[in-house]
Amino acid sequence: MGRTTLPLRAAELLATAVVGGALALGGAALFGKLGTHTTVQQVTQPVRDVSQVRTLRGGLTPEQVYRQDAPGVVQITATSVTKTPADPFNLFPPTTQTEESLGSGFVLDKAGHIITNEHVIAGATKVQVSFSGQDQLPAKVIGKDPSTDVAVLKIDAHARALTPLPLGDSDTVQPGDTVYAIGNPFGYTRTLTAGIVSAVQRQIEAPNNVQTIDHAIQTDAAINHGNSGGPLLDADGRVIGVTSQISTGNTGQQGNLGIGFAIPINTVANVAAQILKNGKVEHAFLGIGVDQVTPQLAQLFNLPASHGLLVRDVQAGSGADKAGIRPGTTQVVVGGETYQLGGDLIVAVDGKQVSTYEQLRDVVAAHKPGDKVQLQLYRHGKKTNVTVTLGNAPQ
Repeated sequence: MGRTTLPLRAAELLATAVVGGALALGGAALFGKLGTHTTVQQVTQPVRDVSQVRTLRGGLTPEQVYRQDAPGVVQITATSVTKTPADPFNLFPPTTQTEESLGSGFVLDKAGHIITNEHVIAGATKVQVSFSGQDQLPAKVIGKDPSTDVAVLKIDAHARALTPLPLGDSDTVQPGDTVYAIGNPFGYTRTLTAGIVSAVQRQIEAPNNVQTIDHAIQTDAAINHGNSGGPLLDADGRVIGVTSQISTGNTGQQGNLGIGFAIPINTVANVAAQILKNGKVEHAFLGIGVDQVTPQLAQLFNLPASHGLLVRDVQAGSGADKAGIRPGTTQVVVGGETYQLGGDLIVAVDGKQVSTYEQLRDVVAAHKPGDKVQLQLYRHGKKTNVTVTLGNAPQ
């Protein structure tokens, strides 16, 4: 399996509720501000046509999923303040402008922890959580991770008033599985939509524009601006993902086109656990770019192995750089793809064979910064082992 590539540029993936005006309400322009005359309507019942849908493989009905999980879905209101400096000629004084954006989230536990997207609360000076659209509870940001677009909030509420959502296993999700999304699109609170898993193992760009979020779930369940941070549920009402992005293709259309993405819940749970324990998240970082060896490439250039990863580049100051990992020096084009030859050819990490970028990434992701990994590689045709101390991924 080669490197996963979405059929869109990163700029064409729109976060569904970005602080500073990524929510379009009442005809407001995409990425525009919430107007003072915007009317937000409260919708507390599931969409009628969705209520007639039944799961493809058994499980709960949409009504049952809604009754079970909707009480645990919240609306997030993030308020940010921007200051405009005075003009160079001092004709106009500096101004302060308050902006609001809306997103979704869900209750993680009886202690009052809430899961949402990092981009929903990024840059916010005040965050509030609402259960019914009328009550506004102040929320504290416990921690956030722009590398995975996950944030954990904390509200002060009685345990009896909280409905934590059950978590599923995103590793078992398959294309064709029935899924439901509950969120607050365009401010319509607790709206239920239904669909299927369209694909798995997608890569989407993280809000920090540095890393990718791996193993994302693609779905055709309707996801719109304001759904960000809400749960994607399986047929039994368990959270298998956190809705995060939609694709607009090349249309420029602001609404749903049937291509939405959710961060897998296994990733979210791991990140949330680190935040709750340490208040922050660290990701192991090797510091190399690689190209996958193909049988054709191996045969044409008589490579010492028919599988593995050619080191294309090495980031200065990274663990790989300090360990002396060598990048390719000669560029070749085979089958329309560009490769860098002459550098190290990695075939295994800690004894586990790696033939794809995804396999290498998963092995590294299973470690933490400071861990040592042993790379088995070929250098100038000779097999050798190199020990690398993993660094911390740039944020």
